Amino acid sequence: MLQRAIVRRVLGMAGLAALTMGVALAQTGAIAGKVIGEDGQPMKGAWIVITRTDIKGDYMVESNKKGEYFHAGLPLGTYNVQCNVGGKKTKGKIEGGQVVDQMNGVRTRLGDPVEVNFSLVERAAKQKAMQKAAETGQLTAEMSREMSKEDRERLEKQMKERAAAMAKNKELNDAFNAGMTALSAKNWDEAVTQFAKASEMDPKQHVIWANLAESYIGQAGAKPAEAQPLTEKGLEAWAKAIELKPDAPEYHNNYALALAKAKKYTEAEAELTKAAQLDPPKAGTYFYNLGAVLTNIGQLEPAGSAFKKAIEADPSHADAQYQYGIYLMSKATTTADGKVIPPDGTLQAFQKYIELKPTGPFADSAKGMIQMMDSTLSTSYQNPDAKKSPKKKK
Repeated sequence: MLQRAIVRRVLGMAGLAALTMGVALAQTGAIAGKVIGEDGQPMKGAWIVITRTDIKGDYMVESNKKGEYFHAGLPLGTYNVQCNVGGKKTKGKIEGGQVVDQMNGVRTRLGDPVEVNFSLVERAAKQKAMQKAAETGQLTAEMSREMSKEDRERLEKQMKERAAAMAKNKELNDAFNAGMTALSAKNWDEAVTQFAKASEMDPKQHVIWANLAESYIGQAGAKPAEAQPLTEKGLEAWAKAIELKPDAPEYHNNYALALAKAKKYTEAEAELTKAAQLDPPKAGTYFYNLGAVLTNIGQLEPAGSAFKKAIEADPSHADAQYQYGIYLMSKATTTADGKVIPPDGTLQAFQKYIELKPTGPFADSAKGMIQMMDSTLSTSYQNPDAKKSPKKKK
């Protein structure tokens, strides 16, 4: 019994000795530091990836709101320390993001942690200088060697993309400028060709679609036999321009004029109403334009409605006053003795035009209309609101 107790005691001591030895062998160190962003402020959320180089082992820690990080329990050895910005921890690995800086050959030690700091301010300035040098063809071999593999690959990719973009932009600008020249000269076919080419190279440019629309509408006017399909193409181009730039009142205005030419009056009125909502100071002009187009194609009733809306939006729109007067005159009746009886508001419309434009292009016509209505006004305009001078007593 005594022998067994001794054996048990010895085994227990042996086990304790082994445990103590294991603790003694587990000698570890720590790596700590701070991450400063490109703006000079502490960077939160940067991942510090610590990779052991002598024996396989990966460790990672995220910087806090002060930009600080700390990782203890690292076996004594040699490590590469990377700073990753924008990555996410997934299944024990950092995926995505960008390695913005790295320090290799870091040896841990007993006691105080090894300090590894990352400041992206100087690195950002150096990268900017290198990128500028690369873009201007002044990147030296020494500068290239100083770059990390990731930075070099990223810069090369950017340079290729920039070169491709510059080539594309030149071709795009050439097509757009050629289209504008053709449009100015009313060379509709060439304008359509060039703007269509530009729209294929960059379909997100609303100004290209707007000019393509104008070119199609001009082409439709020059080719009556093909007017309908060309007008439809113009309307499609206008719709695309408005889709990309819905807050441009001039686009809604021009789209409306094209719709009116296509006899889509309800849609045209809706677009002009939208233009007026977007740009109230010019609402009178938008409705006047619609009235003019409708008049030119013989749609008198819709034209009269448009001129009335123009006056309601802007009573000082002289031409709208005159055209509304002409519209009302078309509804005038004549008595048996030949007296012209116009609808209410006709006289006032012509008077207002003369008041606003006494020497305007329609002044004589307005005066003639007033005379025809047997007005008490003479053909030389007098302000109806002016107070009459009292007669002198004899």
